[in-house]
Amino acid sequence: MIWKPHVTVAAVIEQDGKFLLVEEETDDGPLFNQPAGHWEPGETLTDGVIREAQEETAYTFTPQSLLGIYSWHHPRKDITYLRFAFTGSVGAHDTQQSLDTGIIRAVWLTLDEMRATRSRHRSPLVLQCVEDYLAGRRFPLDLISHY
Repeated sequence: MIWKPHVTVAAVIEQDGKFLLVEEETDDGPLFNQPAGHWEPGETLTDGVIREAQEETAYTFTPQSLLGIYSWHHPRKDITYLRFAFTGSVGAHDTQQSLDTGIIRAVWLTLDEMRATRSRHRSPLVLQCVEDYLAGRRFPLDLISHY
């Protein structure tokens, strides 16, 4: 058996004390997550997070730093996720854009609201990334090299 982690990109976006999340349909019902998704062939990690944020929220996202690289093993699915989480600035919102398949809505939540809904988070990484963001974790984007 060949082990292959699922590589994902995620955007941690804060504005006025609230964080941009998506509520999405999953096998476990509607859950909250950062705008996130699988890294696609042929794109850089930053291109991937820009694309995912736009597809899932209809907001433009400009990555400014790498928040961290996270590993999480889903206990019921026997899948390991390798998440590259980015922080940056949010731009224009396209109110006419349809959201990606499976996305119910994009929503802005405070930290307290996120903590209150933690049982409805897609993974423990949702809150961990926000806590790392609030702790000031940031790494320069040039830490990542693509050849």
